[in-house]
Amino acid sequence: MKKLVLFLVLLWGAGAAGLWYWNERQAGMFSFRTVPVTRGDIRPLIRASGTVEPEEVVDVGAQVAGLINSFGEDLDEPSKPIGYGSRVEEGTVLARLDDSLFLARVEQARANFARSGADLEQALAKLRVAERVLARNRQLLDRNQSLVSPQDVDAAQGDYDHAQATVLVARSNIEVARANLNEAEVNLGYTTVKSPVKGVILDRRVNIGQTVVASLNAPSLFLIAKDLGRMQVWASVNESDIGAIKVGQTVKFTVGALPGETFNGTVTQIRLNASMVQNIVTYTVVVEFENPDKRVLPYLTARVEFEREGRRGVLLVPNSALRWQPRPQLIAPDARDEVMSLRLSMARQTEGRGQVGSECLLWVRDGEHVRPLVVTLGVSSGIVTEVSGTGLTEGTQVVTGVQKVEAADSAFAVLPHARTGEPTQE
Repeated sequence: MKKLVLFLVLLWGAGAAGLWYWNERQAGMFSFRTVPVTRGDIRPLIRASGTVEPEEVVDVGAQVAGLINSFGEDLDEPSKPIGYGSRVEEGTVLARLDDSLFLARVEQARANFARSGADLEQALAKLRVAERVLARNRQLLDRNQSLVSPQDVDAAQGDYDHAQATVLVARSNIEVARANLNEAEVNLGYTTVKSPVKGVILDRRVNIGQTVVASLNAPSLFLIAKDLGRMQVWASVNESDIGAIKVGQTVKFTVGALPGETFNGTVTQIRLNASMVQNIVTYTVVVEFENPDKRVLPYLTARVEFEREGRRGVLLVPNSALRWQPRPQLIAPDARDEVMSLRLSMARQTEGRGQVGSECLLWVRDGEHVRPLVVTLGVSSGIVTEVSGTGLTEGTQVVTGVQKVEAADSAFAVLPHARTGEPTQE
């Protein structure tokens, strides 16, 4: 039994030693991928995302309540009702509401108007009678005071003044009745909803048989884009980049619905009502562009690129060299403490990290290890970045990654899919 245990221990030790040897051998079989630092010109870009919006949108509502009886006819296909994407002209009938109640109100207002006219005629007749009575009493008083008393003349004068006031009231009632009739006729006209502008219907928000209720806010029935031949992109730009964007600046953007195509626009507005989401402040930048063939549809997501002022004759490195970080065993032993302190120092600089003027580490090869090179970042195009720093010159080879090299006698060489002697990226 003791011999069996001793044998198992020796077998385990030999396996562990072999595995350690194989790992050490494999760990040493790698090479660094490097690129040279170049000198050239850079035109940095500010990238943002946004939404394609119509230049002007009209929300058409109902000013009166009622049941929707029917929709207007489509201008291009008269047999079809107005719907999504229909072209409309100013004054095109969009929908018709049930007008029975409003017709009754018009008839009632018209009858009240006629009655007010009759009341005026009656008041005028009474005024004429009162006027004749007053004139007759005055004549009798002047001829013979025994035929009529002054009190009778005063009473006739009072009846005449009252008749005059009644005429004024009757005429005012006519004006009120006329206004009520006009109001009823206008409300009757509102039962036919018409387009206030020429454009295209983006959204129809009601169906036949649905009742709309007009309250303090008019219920929305249709959303009409005034002109799809000229549209806008509302781009959200980070606060750190907004200072480089100016009105009149040329912009390029793409949309996922039309791959491979690039569209040009112009910045027309920088809105000051910034928004904050998760402590990130963004501003809305309005970019106008021509859309003559109307291929760019509303509400598509756009990827926008704003061109900033370029730099000439500066040192450039690929962004992959700035992103790569080596494992601790790949750093030169005498530089590991320095790297630790540099990383701690940069970790404290959370504000503005990765922006222009911040510091970053590049790595240069030192035999089988790498050494850090502290550089200051400049502007970036998204592919390459301007850098500067002590010891950094044109042609300096900076590391972008590590690739393993599999030996011909590797344990994996016996596998069918293994390709011996070729590098594989880590």
